[in-house]
Amino acid sequence: MFKPHGIVPALVTPLTADGELLEDGLKDLIDHVIAGGVQGVFVLGSSGEIYGLSQRQKQRVVELTVEHVAGRTPIYAGASEITTRDCVQTAQMVARIGGVAALSVLTPYFMTPTQPELIQHYRTIAAATDLPVVLYSNPGRTQVRLALPTVLELAQVDNIVGIKDSGGDLSLTSEYICQTADDFAVLMGRDTLIYAALAHGADGAIASTGNIVPRLLVDLYQAYRAGRTDLALALQRRLTPLRDLVDVATFPVVLKEGLRLVGVEAGHCFAPARDLDFDSRRRLSQVIAELNGPTTGPAQ
Repeated sequence: MFKPHGIVPALVTPLTADGELLEDGLKDLIDHVIAGGVQGVFVLGSSGEIYGLSQRQKQRVVELTVEHVAGRTPIYAGASEITTRDCVQTAQMVARIGGVAALSVLTPYFMTPTQPELIQHYRTIAAATDLPVVLYSNPGRTQVRLALPTVLELAQVDNIVGIKDSGGDLSLTSEYICQTADDFAVLMGRDTLIYAALAHGADGAIASTGNIVPRLLVDLYQAYRAGRTDLALALQRRLTPLRDLVDVATFPVVLKEGLRLVGVEAGHCFAPARDLDFDSRRRLSQVIAELNGPTTGPAQ
């Protein structure tokens, strides 16, 4: 069974001001992150504004990604809807297209299911597809947490292969790692905690800042794996100013503006999100310029 690992950018979905897909922008973004050495790409996540995409658009994003990646790196696709029925529908659409290595399924949002309801939710989705499933916990946005006993029970399902943990509770992340089998992947979803999660035994990260600076994140991961922990920590600290700016505007506005600054046209976000204000754009430009300056070098 597929085991997720490494740095997997959670890609934005390039859009016109009217909310239509910018196909050339998505292709350019895919090429940009693959050139950065990533170990996968993830579409239809929260960074990809899955909540605003039509079913037709979701299908086209997956189709185009599979076509353009052309086997260069594993593809993860989100099936993160509010209801179990709609998650199954999206999961089955992704499976029909083919070429995707794994699904990522965020806990429901707007509703707040109990832990037994979450277990049944994920079991039903996993049973509806042969694709590997990665649980996704982001309680800061959904107000729904995946408790340790819930994850341990779901980890026994054959095609539930890991979890993306964006909760920010490193103690819980560590418990996920320590109490699951070696073939169950734990991926950090908080970009500021990648180094710390790796130190606890995590398998990698699904990272939104990987849209903008994929090579920095890959260097961090590879440095840690090579035992160059001082370099890995320095790169984690180097990333922090960029991650701190992500929250100065409605998510994922800063990611798309940052991509524009590195030469990838990612377009706009769904309204009511608006373009970045002048001062924030200036700060972002300064941070990206510094990140593109000299570094201590990649892992050997």
